[in-house]
Amino acid sequence: MKPLLFFCCICFSFSAVHAQVQPDRIYKDNIRGVAFFRQGDPYSFPLLELGASDLLELHFDEMGRQPRNYFYTFQLCNADWSPADLNVFEYLRGFTQNRILLYRMSSATTSAYVHYQVNLPERNCLPLKSGNYLLKVFLNGDTSQLAFTRRMMIVQNQVPVGASALQPFDPALQMTHQKVQVSLDVKSIPLFMQQQGKLIILQNNRWETARSPQQPLIIRENIVEFNAELDAVFPAGKEYRWADLRSVRFLSDRIDRIDNSAVPVKVFLKTDADRTRTRYAFFPDLNGHFSIGTTDQYNTWWQTDYMDVYFTLEPSSGQPYSGRDVYIWSEATLLMPREQYKMEWNAEKKVYEKMLPLKQGYYSNSYVTSRSNTSEFRPDPGFTEGNYFEAENEYTILFYYRSFSSRYDELLGFHKLRTGPGMRQ
Repeated sequence: MKPLLFFCCICFSFSAVHAQVQPDRIYKDNIRGVAFFRQGDPYSFPLLELGASDLLELHFDEMGRQPRNYFYTFQLCNADWSPADLNVFEYLRGFTQNRILLYRMSSATTSAYVHYQVNLPERNCLPLKSGNYLLKVFLNGDTSQLAFTRRMMIVQNQVPVGASALQPFDPALQMTHQKVQVSLDVKSIPLFMQQQGKLIILQNNRWETARSPQQPLIIRENIVEFNAELDAVFPAGKEYRWADLRSVRFLSDRIDRIDNSAVPVKVFLKTDADRTRTRYAFFPDLNGHFSIGTTDQYNTWWQTDYMDVYFTLEPSSGQPYSGRDVYIWSEATLLMPREQYKMEWNAEKKVYEKMLPLKQGYYSNSYVTSRSNTSEFRPDPGFTEGNYFEAENEYTILFYYRSFSSRYDELLGFHKLRTGPGMRQ
Protein backbone atom coordinates (compact mmCIF):
# COMPACT_ATOMS: atom_id res chain seq x y z
CA MET A 1 0.00 0.00 0.00
CA LYS A 2 2.76 2.47 0.84
CA PRO A 3 4.55 2.29 -2.57
CA LEU A 4 1.20 2.73 -4.32
CA LEU A 5 0.41 5.77 -2.17
CA PHE A 6 3.80 7.30 -2.95
CA PHE A 7 3.26 6.77 -6.69
CA CYS A 8 -0.15 8.43 -6.53
CA CYS A 9 1.29 11.44 -4.71
CA ILE A 10 4.00 11.88 -7.35
CA CYS A 11 1.45 11.70 -10.17
CA PHE A 12 -0.72 14.26 -8.40
CA SER A 13 2.24 16.60 -8.01
CA PHE A 14 3.07 16.41 -11.72
CA SER A 15 -0.54 17.00 -12.75
CA ALA A 16 -0.72 20.05 -10.47
CA VAL A 17 2.41 21.55 -12.03
CA HIS A 18 0.97 21.01 -15.54
CA ALA A 19 -2.50 22.35 -14.74
CA GLN A 20 -3.44 25.23 -17.06
CA VAL A 21 -3.76 28.60 -15.36
CA GLN A 22 -4.14 32.11 -16.67
CA PRO A 23 -0.85 33.85 -17.56
CA ASP A 24 0.08 37.20 -16.02
CA ARG A 25 -2.35 37.13 -13.12
CA ILE A 26 -2.18 37.71 -9.35
CA TYR A 27 -4.21 35.15 -7.43
CA LYS A 28 -3.70 36.45 -3.86
CA ASP A 29 -4.89 39.92 -2.84
CA ASN A 30 -1.91 40.61 -0.57
CA ILE A 31 0.66 40.23 -3.40
CA ARG A 32 1.86 43.58 -4.77
CA GLY A 33 4.68 45.16 -6.73
CA VAL A 34 5.50 42.27 -9.06
CA ALA A 35 8.38 43.19 -11.37
CA PHE A 36 10.01 40.78 -13.84
CA PHE A 37 12.72 41.90 -16.26
CA ARG A 38 16.20 41.26 -17.63
CA GLN A 39 18.82 41.76 -14.94
CA GLY A 40 19.62 45.45 -14.53
CA ASP A 41 16.99 46.72 -17.00
CA PRO A 42 13.55 47.29 -15.41
CA TYR A 43 12.01 48.32 -18.75
CA SER A 44 12.97 45.16 -20.63
CA PHE A 45 11.03 42.16 -21.94
CA PRO A 46 11.42 38.91 -19.90
CA LEU A 47 13.22 36.98 -22.63
CA LEU A 48 16.52 35.06 -22.60
CA GLU A 49 18.58 33.28 -25.22
CA LEU A 50 18.88 29.52 -24.82
CA GLY A 51 22.24 28.61 -23.32
CA ALA A 52 23.26 32.19 -22.57
CA SER A 53 24.41 33.33 -19.13
CA ASP A 54 21.94 36.25 -18.90
CA LEU A 55 19.43 36.32 -16.05
CA LEU A 56 16.00 37.69 -15.23
CA GLU A 57 15.15 39.50 -11.99
CA LEU A 58 11.93 38.72 -10.16
CA HIS A 59 10.73 41.02 -7.36
CA PHE A 60 7.45 40.98 -5.45
CA ASP A 61 6.00 41.95 -2.07
CA GLU A 62 3.56 40.33 0.31
CA MET A 63 1.75 42.83 2.50
CA GLY A 64 2.17 42.14 6.22
CA ARG A 65 5.04 41.36 8.59
CA GLN A 66 5.25 37.56 8.46
CA PRO A 67 7.73 35.93 6.00
CA ARG A 68 6.40 32.82 4.29
CA ASN A 69 7.76 30.01 2.16
CA TYR A 70 7.36 30.89 -1.49
CA PHE A 71 8.39 28.49 -4.26
CA TYR A 72 8.49 28.78 -8.03
CA THR A 73 8.41 26.48 -11.03
CA PHE A 74 8.42 26.81 -14.83
CA GLN A 75 5.81 25.36 -17.16
CA LEU A 76 6.63 25.00 -20.86
CA CYS A 77 3.80 26.27 -23.06
CA ASN A 78 2.92 26.42 -26.74
CA ALA A 79 2.67 29.62 -28.77
CA ASP A 80 -0.96 30.08 -27.59
CA TRP A 81 0.09 29.52 -23.93
CA SER A 82 -1.58 26.15 -23.63
CA PRO A 83 0.56 23.61 -21.70
CA ALA A 84 3.07 21.73 -23.84
CA ASP A 85 2.65 17.97 -24.07
CA LEU A 86 5.97 17.22 -22.38
CA ASN A 87 6.92 15.78 -19.03
CA VAL A 88 8.49 18.38 -16.75
CA PHE A 89 11.78 16.47 -16.71
CA GLU A 90 12.03 16.84 -20.50
CA TYR A 91 12.36 20.62 -20.32
CA LEU A 92 13.81 21.29 -16.83
CA ARG A 93 17.19 20.19 -15.50
CA GLY A 94 17.31 19.86 -11.73
CA PHE A 95 14.47 20.44 -9.29
CA THR A 96 10.94 21.03 -10.55
CA GLN A 97 10.31 23.41 -7.62
CA ASN A 98 12.67 25.87 -5.97
CA ARG A 99 12.21 27.90 -2.82
CA ILE A 100 12.78 31.65 -2.96
CA LEU A 101 15.41 32.16 -0.29
CA LEU A 102 16.10 35.89 -0.47
CA TYR A 103 13.62 38.13 1.36
CA ARG A 104 13.71 41.26 3.50
CA MET A 105 11.25 43.09 5.76
CA SER A 106 10.34 46.61 4.70
CA SER A 107 11.94 49.44 6.65
CA ALA A 108 11.21 53.19 6.96
CA THR A 109 7.78 52.67 5.38
CA THR A 110 4.23 53.27 6.60
CA SER A 111 3.02 50.06 4.91
CA ALA A 112 4.50 46.82 6.24
CA TYR A 113 5.49 44.19 3.69
CA VAL A 114 8.01 41.44 3.01
CA HIS A 115 10.04 41.84 -0.18
CA TYR A 116 11.09 38.69 -2.07
CA GLN A 117 13.54 38.50 -4.95
CA VAL A 118 15.37 35.91 -7.03
CA ASN A 119 17.49 35.84 -10.18
CA LEU A 120 16.24 33.32 -12.77
CA PRO A 121 17.01 30.77 -13.97
CA GLU A 122 18.97 29.21 -11.14
CA ARG A 123 21.41 26.40 -11.89
CA ASN A 124 19.36 23.81 -10.02
CA CYS A 125 16.20 24.59 -12.05
CA LEU A 126 17.33 25.23 -15.59
CA PRO A 127 15.05 25.32 -18.70
CA LEU A 128 16.43 23.12 -21.48
CA LYS A 129 14.26 24.07 -24.46
CA SER A 130 13.30 27.23 -26.28
CA GLY A 131 9.71 28.43 -26.17
CA ASN A 132 7.14 30.07 -23.93
CA TYR A 133 7.45 29.47 -20.21
CA LEU A 134 4.93 30.27 -17.51
CA LEU A 135 6.57 31.21 -14.22
CA LYS A 136 4.38 30.09 -11.31
CA VAL A 137 4.97 31.35 -7.77
CA PHE A 138 3.15 29.51 -4.98
CA LEU A 139 3.13 28.89 -1.24
CA ASN A 140 4.60 26.03 0.80
CA GLY A 141 5.53 23.86 -2.17
CA ASP A 142 1.83 23.44 -2.99
CA THR A 143 0.96 24.49 -6.56
CA SER A 144 -2.71 24.75 -5.60
CA GLN A 145 -1.75 27.78 -3.43
CA LEU A 146 -0.82 29.86 -6.46
CA ALA A 147 0.26 33.45 -5.73
CA PHE A 148 0.83 34.77 -9.27
CA THR A 149 2.02 33.86 -12.76
CA ARG A 150 4.23 35.68 -15.26
CA ARG A 151 5.14 34.98 -18.86
CA MET A 152 8.74 34.56 -19.95
CA MET A 153 10.38 33.37 -23.17
CA ILE A 154 13.57 31.55 -24.12
CA VAL A 155 14.65 31.92 -27.74
CA GLN A 156 16.99 29.80 -29.82
CA ASN A 157 17.99 32.23 -32.57
CA GLN A 158 17.89 29.98 -35.64
CA VAL A 159 15.59 32.12 -37.79
CA PRO A 160 16.81 35.70 -38.40
CA VAL A 161 13.89 38.15 -38.25
CA GLY A 162 13.68 41.53 -39.96
CA ALA A 163 10.86 44.04 -39.52
CA SER A 164 9.83 47.57 -40.37
CA ALA A 165 6.84 49.79 -39.60
CA LEU A 166 4.90 51.68 -42.27
CA GLN A 167 1.74 53.65 -42.70
CA PRO A 168 -1.09 51.43 -43.91
CA PHE A 169 -2.16 51.87 -47.54
CA ASP A 170 -5.83 52.10 -46.50
CA PRO A 171 -6.71 55.85 -46.48
CA ALA A 172 -9.05 55.29 -43.53
CA LEU A 173 -6.15 53.97 -41.39
CA GLN A 174 -3.20 55.81 -42.88
CA MET A 175 -3.02 58.66 -40.36
CA THR A 176 -4.05 56.69 -37.26
CA HIS A 177 -2.47 53.21 -37.45
CA GLN A 178 0.88 51.51 -37.89
CA LYS A 179 1.51 48.49 -40.07
CA VAL A 180 4.31 46.03 -39.26
CA GLN A 181 5.85 44.00 -42.07
CA VAL A 182 8.10 41.05 -41.25
CA SER A 183 10.62 38.99 -43.16
CA LEU A 184 12.03 35.63 -42.01
CA ASP A 185 15.16 33.84 -43.20
CA VAL A 186 14.07 30.20 -42.88
CA LYS A 187 17.05 28.43 -44.44
CA SER A 188 17.58 26.48 -41.20
CA ILE A 189 14.13 24.87 -41.59
CA PRO A 190 13.56 22.01 -44.08
CA LEU A 191 11.99 23.26 -47.31
CA PHE A 192 8.78 21.24 -46.98
CA MET A 193 8.30 22.55 -43.41
CA GLN A 194 8.91 26.26 -43.94
CA GLN A 195 5.25 27.22 -43.61
CA GLN A 196 4.75 25.34 -40.32
CA GLY A 197 5.71 28.34 -38.21
CA LYS A 198 3.60 30.83 -36.30
CA LEU A 199 4.30 34.54 -36.16
CA ILE A 200 3.13 36.73 -33.25
CA ILE A 201 3.56 40.51 -33.05
CA LEU A 202 3.15 42.43 -29.78
CA GLN A 203 2.74 46.17 -29.40
CA ASN A 204 4.45 47.51 -26.27
CA ASN A 205 4.68 43.94 -24.90
CA ARG A 206 0.91 43.53 -24.48
CA TRP A 207 -0.52 40.11 -25.34
CA GLU A 208 -4.12 41.38 -25.23
CA THR A 209 -3.60 43.22 -28.54
CA ALA A 210 -1.29 40.69 -30.25
CA ARG A 211 -1.55 40.08 -34.00
CA SER A 212 -0.73 36.80 -35.72
CA PRO A 213 -0.38 36.98 -39.55
CA GLN A 214 -1.42 33.64 -41.02
CA GLN A 215 -0.21 33.61 -44.62
CA PRO A 216 3.03 35.04 -46.05
CA LEU A 217 2.60 37.41 -48.96
CA ILE A 218 5.89 36.56 -50.69
CA ILE A 219 8.23 33.55 -50.57
CA ARG A 220 11.61 34.10 -52.26
CA GLU A 221 14.08 31.24 -51.86
CA ASN A 222 14.74 31.23 -48.08
CA ILE A 223 12.98 34.54 -47.38
CA VAL A 224 9.37 34.54 -46.23
CA GLU A 225 7.66 37.95 -46.08
CA PHE A 226 4.49 38.84 -44.19
CA ASN A 227 3.17 42.08 -45.64
CA ALA A 228 -0.58 41.69 -46.07
CA GLU A 229 -2.46 44.93 -45.59
CA LEU A 230 -4.59 44.10 -42.55
CA ASP A 231 -2.70 41.22 -40.87
CA ALA A 232 -0.53 43.33 -38.57
CA VAL A 233 -2.12 46.78 -38.31
CA PHE A 234 -2.21 48.39 -34.86
CA PRO A 235 -3.86 51.57 -33.56
CA ALA A 236 -0.86 53.86 -33.06
CA GLY A 237 -2.10 55.68 -29.95
CA LYS A 238 -0.05 58.55 -28.59
CA GLU A 239 2.97 58.92 -26.30
CA TYR A 240 2.19 57.59 -22.81
CA ARG A 241 1.43 59.85 -19.86
CA TRP A 242 3.65 59.67 -16.78
CA ALA A 243 3.61 59.97 -13.00
CA ASP A 244 6.74 60.46 -10.90
CA LEU A 245 5.88 58.90 -7.53
CA ARG A 246 9.41 58.51 -6.20
CA SER A 247 8.95 61.05 -3.40
CA VAL A 248 6.24 61.90 -0.88
CA ARG A 249 8.12 65.01 0.28
CA PHE A 250 7.61 67.21 -2.76
CA LEU A 251 5.13 67.51 -5.62
CA SER A 252 6.43 66.38 -8.99
CA ASP A 253 4.95 67.88 -12.14
CA ARG A 254 2.01 65.46 -12.37
CA ILE A 255 1.02 65.42 -8.67
CA ASP A 256 -1.73 67.76 -7.42
CA ARG A 257 -1.47 67.02 -3.69
CA ILE A 258 -0.27 64.41 -1.19
CA ASP A 259 -1.98 63.43 2.07
CA ASN A 260 0.91 62.24 4.26
CA SER A 261 -1.34 61.84 7.31
CA ALA A 262 -3.15 58.88 5.76
CA VAL A 263 -1.95 55.27 5.97
CA PRO A 264 -1.16 54.40 3.28
CA VAL A 265 -0.22 57.82 1.91
CA LYS A 266 -2.75 59.22 -0.55
CA VAL A 267 -1.45 60.79 -3.78
CA PHE A 268 -3.82 62.76 -6.00
CA LEU A 269 -2.63 63.21 -9.56
CA LYS A 270 -3.62 66.22 -11.61
CA THR A 271 -6.71 65.73 -13.74
CA ASP A 272 -5.86 64.26 -17.14
CA ALA A 273 -7.58 65.74 -20.14
CA ASP A 274 -8.93 63.92 -23.17
CA ARG A 275 -6.13 64.27 -25.77
CA THR A 276 -8.05 63.39 -28.94
CA ARG A 277 -8.24 67.05 -29.99
CA THR A 278 -4.62 67.97 -29.30
CA ARG A 279 -1.92 67.87 -31.94
CA TYR A 280 0.71 65.14 -31.81
CA ALA A 281 3.92 66.05 -30.01
CA PHE A 282 6.81 63.65 -29.51
CA PHE A 283 8.45 63.23 -26.12
CA PRO A 284 10.40 60.28 -24.66
CA ASP A 285 8.11 57.87 -22.82
CA LEU A 286 8.20 54.38 -21.29
CA ASN A 287 5.47 52.74 -23.41
CA GLY A 288 3.53 51.71 -20.31
CA HIS A 289 6.51 50.34 -18.35
CA PHE A 290 7.38 51.34 -14.80
CA SER A 291 10.35 51.19 -12.44
CA ILE A 292 10.31 50.94 -8.65
CA GLY A 293 12.39 53.56 -6.85
CA THR A 294 12.52 56.38 -4.31
CA THR A 295 14.44 59.59 -3.81
CA ASP A 296 13.55 59.71 -0.10
CA GLN A 297 15.45 56.59 1.03
CA TYR A 298 18.46 54.51 0.05
CA ASN A 299 17.16 51.10 -1.00
CA THR A 300 14.99 50.68 -4.08
CA TRP A 301 13.12 47.57 -3.08
CA TRP A 302 12.39 47.46 0.68
CA GLN A 303 12.47 51.17 1.58
CA THR A 304 9.90 52.20 -1.02
CA ASP A 305 6.42 52.80 0.35
CA TYR A 306 2.99 51.89 -0.96
CA MET A 307 0.54 54.66 -1.81
CA ASP A 308 -3.08 54.99 -2.86
CA VAL A 309 -2.80 56.85 -6.16
CA TYR A 310 -5.90 58.61 -7.52
CA PHE A 311 -6.27 58.96 -11.30
CA THR A 312 -8.79 61.33 -12.89
CA LEU A 313 -9.75 61.64 -16.58
CA GLU A 314 -11.95 64.45 -17.90
CA PRO A 315 -13.67 63.81 -21.27
CA SER A 316 -13.72 66.84 -23.54
CA SER A 317 -17.51 66.55 -23.92
CA GLY A 318 -18.14 66.51 -20.18
CA GLN A 319 -20.15 63.31 -20.71
CA PRO A 320 -19.29 59.60 -20.30
CA TYR A 321 -18.26 57.73 -23.43
CA SER A 322 -21.43 56.15 -24.76
CA GLY A 323 -21.40 52.35 -24.63
CA ARG A 324 -17.75 52.17 -23.55
CA ASP A 325 -15.83 51.52 -20.34
CA VAL A 326 -12.57 53.33 -19.53
CA TYR A 327 -9.43 51.61 -18.24
CA ILE A 328 -5.99 52.65 -16.99
CA TRP A 329 -3.60 50.95 -19.44
CA SER A 330 -0.17 50.27 -17.95
CA GLU A 331 2.24 47.48 -17.08
CA ALA A 332 1.37 48.33 -13.48
CA THR A 333 -2.17 47.01 -14.10
CA LEU A 334 -1.00 44.00 -16.14
CA LEU A 335 -1.59 41.38 -13.43
CA MET A 336 -4.85 42.79 -12.09
CA PRO A 337 -8.31 41.51 -12.99
CA ARG A 338 -9.84 43.93 -15.47
CA GLU A 339 -12.40 45.31 -13.01
CA GLN A 340 -9.61 46.52 -10.73
CA TYR A 341 -8.32 49.06 -13.26
CA LYS A 342 -11.68 50.02 -14.76
CA MET A 343 -12.50 53.67 -14.02
CA GLU A 344 -15.78 54.87 -12.52
CA TRP A 345 -17.83 57.80 -13.79
CA ASN A 346 -18.42 60.63 -11.28
CA ALA A 347 -21.56 62.35 -12.55
CA GLU A 348 -21.17 65.28 -10.14
CA LYS A 349 -17.62 66.13 -11.19
CA LYS A 350 -18.11 64.87 -14.77
CA VAL A 351 -14.88 62.89 -14.69
CA TYR A 352 -13.72 59.26 -14.59
CA GLU A 353 -11.93 58.28 -11.37
CA LYS A 354 -9.91 55.34 -10.13
CA MET A 355 -7.59 54.60 -7.19
CA LEU A 356 -4.68 52.18 -7.68
CA PRO A 357 -2.40 50.93 -4.88
CA LEU A 358 1.11 51.51 -6.26
CA LYS A 359 4.62 51.26 -4.92
CA GLN A 360 6.85 54.32 -5.15
CA GLY A 361 8.47 54.62 -8.54
CA TYR A 362 8.17 56.14 -12.00
CA TYR A 363 5.08 55.04 -13.96
CA SER A 364 3.74 55.50 -17.46
CA ASN A 365 0.14 54.91 -18.51
CA SER A 366 -2.51 55.77 -21.03
CA TYR A 367 -6.29 55.54 -20.99
CA VAL A 368 -8.17 53.13 -23.25
CA THR A 369 -11.79 52.22 -23.78
CA SER A 370 -13.56 48.97 -24.60
CA ARG A 371 -17.18 48.18 -25.39
CA SER A 372 -19.43 47.86 -22.35
CA ASN A 373 -21.49 44.77 -21.49
CA THR A 374 -19.32 42.32 -23.36
CA SER A 375 -16.70 39.78 -22.31
CA GLU A 376 -14.56 40.68 -25.33
CA PHE A 377 -11.85 43.14 -24.34
CA ARG A 378 -10.48 45.26 -27.19
CA PRO A 379 -8.58 48.21 -25.74
CA ASP A 380 -8.80 51.27 -27.98
CA PRO A 381 -6.98 54.58 -27.30
CA GLY A 382 -8.93 56.36 -30.04
CA PHE A 383 -11.60 57.82 -27.73
CA THR A 384 -9.26 59.06 -25.00
CA GLU A 385 -5.75 59.58 -26.41
CA GLY A 386 -6.21 59.73 -30.15
CA ASN A 387 -4.29 57.70 -32.73
CA TYR A 388 -1.37 59.23 -34.62
CA PHE A 389 0.77 57.20 -37.04
CA GLU A 390 3.88 59.13 -35.94
CA ALA A 391 3.65 57.79 -32.36
CA GLU A 392 6.65 55.98 -30.90
CA ASN A 393 5.81 52.35 -30.12
CA GLU A 394 7.77 49.19 -29.43
CA TYR A 395 6.98 46.03 -31.37
CA THR A 396 8.14 42.53 -30.40
CA ILE A 397 8.18 39.92 -33.17
CA LEU A 398 8.21 36.24 -32.12
CA PHE A 399 8.51 33.31 -34.52
CA TYR A 400 7.46 29.82 -33.33
CA TYR A 401 7.98 26.54 -35.14
CA ARG A 402 6.86 22.95 -34.59
CA SER A 403 8.24 20.08 -36.65
CA PHE A 404 6.23 16.93 -37.41
CA SER A 405 8.05 15.02 -34.69
CA SER A 406 7.81 17.74 -32.01
CA ARG A 407 5.20 18.03 -29.27
CA TYR A 408 5.55 21.73 -28.52
CA ASP A 409 6.23 25.08 -30.22
CA GLU A 410 9.86 26.15 -30.28
CA LEU A 411 10.73 29.87 -30.25
CA LEU A 412 13.31 30.22 -33.03
CA GLY A 413 13.18 33.93 -33.88
CA PHE A 414 12.94 37.22 -32.00
CA HIS A 415 13.19 40.86 -33.04
CA LYS A 416 12.57 44.25 -31.42
CA LEU A 417 11.31 47.14 -33.52
CA ARG A 418 10.86 50.69 -32.29
CA THR A 419 8.93 53.20 -34.37
CA GLY A 420 9.70 56.87 -34.17
CA PRO A 421 8.38 60.33 -35.01
CA GLY A 422 8.09 61.18 -38.65
CA MET A 423 7.55 57.60 -39.79
CA ARG A 424 6.86 57.44 -43.51
CA GLN A 425 6.04 54.80 -46.11
